Amino acid sequence: MSELPAVRLLGLDAEELAALTQRAGEPAYRARQLFEGLYRQRISELEQISTLPSELRRNLAAQGIGVGVPRILQRSTSADGTIRYLIVFHDEQSVEAVWMPEGDGGESCDGSEAGDESGGWGRATICVSSQVGCAVDCQFCLTALLGVKRNLTAGEIVGQVCALLNEHRVWPPQDRINLVFMGMGEPFLNYDHLLKAARLLVEGVGIPASRMTVSTAGVVPRIHDFGQEPVRPKLAISLNAPNDELRSRLMPLNRKWNLSALIEAAREFPLRSREKLTFEYVLLDGVNDAPEHARQTVELLRAIRAKVNLIALNPGPGIEFRTPSEQRVSAFQRILVAAGLPAFIRRPRGRDIFAACGQLKRTVQLTSG
Repeated sequence: MSELPAVRLLGLDAEELAALTQRAGEPAYRARQLFEGLYRQRISELEQISTLPSELRRNLAAQGIGVGVPRILQRSTSADGTIRYLIVFHDEQSVEAVWMPEGDGGESCDGSEAGDESGGWGRATICVSSQVGCAVDCQFCLTALLGVKRNLTAGEIVGQVCALLNEHRVWPPQDRINLVFMGMGEPFLNYDHLLKAARLLVEGVGIPASRMTVSTAGVVPRIHDFGQEPVRPKLAISLNAPNDELRSRLMPLNRKWNLSALIEAAREFPLRSREKLTFEYVLLDGVNDAPEHARQTVELLRAIRAKVNLIALNPGPGIEFRTPSEQRVSAFQRILVAAGLPAFIRRPRGRDIFAACGQLKRTVQLTSG
């Protein structure tokens, strides 16, 4: 195994690269060449940046400076074409990311319809992790059983995307790629690294912020902060229950930021033209999927420009809840739509390989647990 770099370039922005090359006595344009090589060209070794003098590449390597691209350890392919990847970092901690190839013109992972303001499906959607494990402890999620090990750096978040783009040989913005930060972890509990990664993905890799969606379980102060960001992906909020008693049972985070605070933040969120907030609602058989819950959801979201993603529970070992029938899911949707609230039933992708929403856990446990 090769020696690990002491300094990893992936995750450094243009200003940080400029400071690094300045310390090395190099002209300012060397930083631009480094930035282009890291993010637009997605190189994995310094030697691959042919625009840099060979002496500079040797000097950087001699100082323990390397690119720091994470490695893909395992791949699992679903019958529907979805691929789950186990990605390992420098300290042998690991996360899972998911590649979902182009759909059939229906609904994307974040609930966008083909032809709407998001552009629908691109060539693929990549589901990205933000933490090793998760601290939020939603009771219906397999990832919650891991707890949280640590936050990912901006470079590790960007590295997941670069690794999968390289694997499939696609090149944004020519190839349309959607990113959903809905993998392992609560993105807003790793806010600074998440936002830095988003900026690098926009400015370097070439994926527009309009093709990114960040999902939060309801970290209210960060929802306010997120609305003011100059580079801002779309926002999805995991709702999963229309009253505090039930939501606190399913999502302990609700005890810190209850529905009143969450809905107030959602109402105040500055939406762009034609943009809607997405509310995600995981339906649990006999728990939160009754007609009364649907009617309460309508009242809760009435004053918000929103759409709702309905997700029938993706089951797994250690989860006490059951998946509702298609009839119950459809009945819930009909109540929302009849009240004028756009609602979509999200098709499970990769459920057979534990790659669907709430299932990212198993291979990480094999590696790090």
